[in-house]
Amino acid sequence: MTRPPRPHAFSYRRSVLNCEALPLPALAARFGTPLYVYSRAAIVERYRAFDRAFRGRPHSICYSVKANSNLALLRLLAAQGAGFDVVSGGELERVLVAAPRAARRTVFSGVGKSAAEMDLALRAGILLFNVESEGELELLAARAARLRKPARVALRVNPDVRAQTHPYISTGQRQHKFGVPMNRARALYRRAAREKYLDVAGVSLHIGSQILRLQPFSAALRRAAALVRFLRADGHRIEYVDAGGGLGIPYRHAPVNDRMDAGDSPALSAYARAILAPLRGLNVHLLLEPGRALVGPAGLLLARVLYRKSSGRRHFLVLDAAMNDLMRPALYGAYHEIVPVGRVEAGDSPAARNFDVVGPICETGDVFARARPLPPLHPGDLVALLDTGAYGMSLASNYNSRGRPAEILVSGRSARLIRRRETARDLMRPERPPYPH
Repeated sequence: MTRPPRPHAFSYRRSVLNCEALPLPALAARFGTPLYVYSRAAIVERYRAFDRAFRGRPHSICYSVKANSNLALLRLLAAQGAGFDVVSGGELERVLVAAPRAARRTVFSGVGKSAAEMDLALRAGILLFNVESEGELELLAARAARLRKPARVALRVNPDVRAQTHPYISTGQRQHKFGVPMNRARALYRRAAREKYLDVAGVSLHIGSQILRLQPFSAALRRAAALVRFLRADGHRIEYVDAGGGLGIPYRHAPVNDRMDAGDSPALSAYARAILAPLRGLNVHLLLEPGRALVGPAGLLLARVLYRKSSGRRHFLVLDAAMNDLMRPALYGAYHEIVPVGRVEAGDSPAARNFDVVGPICETGDVFARARPLPPLHPGDLVALLDTGAYGMSLASNYNSRGRPAEILVSGRSARLIRRRETARDLMRPERPPYPH
């Protein structure tokens, strides 16, 4: 069992919620709200804990950029030794800006790579293309030959394993768009091996996201290991197994000061055993693509109560944050803990009341929580939506012409702005008015 990070990323001190050593009200006063707040210590410790769990086995941790693509976070992870998993040319461009040397530790996944994206990755010299269809294989072979740059490839196989997660983030069954069927894999590997500029080097899989049970990982890796043995018998030199990502985090928690990080969870060690056991004796380099597990609990969304209202028996808290800032509840019905930044001690106020916590967007679905028990909060009070370091800002939009929040990175007693708040001028800059003015 690994040791938890110190200080806790988020903890109450003198009844005020802090990020590391900084009180959140001071951050709200300085940077405004809504505001994404990330803990540097938590990200670093979570990465190191993940790395320790796989020590003794050749492995690379390729952070999944789609979870949170802020350049400062990419640079921070690269400095720890991370590689990256990208699913678009834009994500690869971010890696090349944040940490150019990390290109050789980067894998390119995704079902719809364009010729331009392939050319970008070939010129950057990435580690591995995870190829997901015969058509993609043919296009990659043509682009690599045109540029005379070899492409190291793995086929992403679909192990037909049920991940037992939300249908929108399950990716490893035959009805999903991802990967190639197991029964087609050997033929496609033979096809790839005939191409001069393709280097067949690995097997890749990814069964979904926010998976909290180990059995799906074990089942998928057993099928991948069997395929590796068949491919080696066919004469292919398989050096890499990309186990994908998908390790979930618990979004429902005990009180903040008592929360467990993945960095000290026995589940992380159990996850490593589930991944490694089927690969025993294969002598492969393991690639891992965690995203949410590294940055999810390291971030929160800080928001301010605008209004409190009632409608019959329903009680509402209207925040200045909205579904455009944090899409997960509206998109997946996802649960996030919501806590007051100034903690109300027992006996200091009336009992908690069930509130619908909502945003200002003109959509009925702009809801963060329904009937959530919270202490009596009032306009001007601050609340924190926890575990929003992953798929918070990366899914944010400008719906209702709302600028996206600012992002800050806290390290001990200092806070650094890593993305400024968008303005109306930012949103309109790419557009051309229909008439001069």
